[in-house]
Amino acid sequence: MQKVVSSMTVQVITDSTADLPEGLAEELGIRIVPIYLRFGEKSYRDGVDITKNEFYPMLSISPHHPASSQPNPEDFTGVFNDYTGSRDGIVSIHISSKISGTFNSANIAKKTMKSECPIEIIDSGFNSGGLGLVVKAAAVAAKAGAAMTEVIDEAKTAAGEVRMFGLFETMKYLARSGRVNKTIAAASGILHVMPLLTFHDGDIVRAGLVRSVAKGTDRIFDFVKNNAPVKELVIVHSQVIDQAVALKHRLGEFIEEEKIGIAELGAALGVHGGPGVLLAAIRRAGTV
Repeated sequence: MQKVVSSMTVQVITDSTADLPEGLAEELGIRIVPIYLRFGEKSYRDGVDITKNEFYPMLSISPHHPASSQPNPEDFTGVFNDYTGSRDGIVSIHISSKISGTFNSANIAKKTMKSECPIEIIDSGFNSGGLGLVVKAAAVAAKAGAAMTEVIDEAKTAAGEVRMFGLFETMKYLARSGRVNKTIAAASGILHVMPLLTFHDGDIVRAGLVRSVAKGTDRIFDFVKNNAPVKELVIVHSQVIDQAVALKHRLGEFIEEEKIGIAELGAALGVHGGPGVLLAAIRRAGTV
């Protein structure tokens, strides 16, 4: 990759559904625009007004199931304006446009901007760890001094290499948030089955059912192994760190453990998944 010697830089921006591992945003200079959460009449900015450690206890005791909503165009305008005078360009990478209006909000903001600083809005086609891997690829390039076109290419290449697969321990929160039919969710509880989910063309799709966390973890392990060789991997969990660590060690049989990150599912997606989510997001080597 060609390096650009300049005091200016490319700023990488994402939204809080990226579920970046602890400290990575600060290390790579990534700006995160928070998703909104609402418990009853009270609104919170994900990761700003409410942390993961505060969110999950509230989720379990609140009489109101929280709702989430994308940042508005004014949020993005404010963030973009923070960098237009000090950067060569802005690359803003977001959750799949098929499951959130965040990408659209960022695009509206871009169209209203009166600035000579170029802004590129990218639909990653993913959320959570998948989005995080795309954002990380772009941010690593930007930090290395890459030109804006190179940062964009890095992001798009990574998006083509990413795959995701995960287990939801319960459908209860998917039903509460309206993402699945409540009757189906109730039946899954009675039958003691747990959904496996993946991404296809930017949409979340069901990849099967299992009757135990152990069997679900086996399926995640097989997913990673079947997609080898793997450039990079992040395991994302919600309140099941022991399961995430155990999966990391198990995957260490054929992937160097330093290539495996662990992150926690943030409040923006925890609204739908609740506790007990375990997923793997990978970048496949050699994917075109």
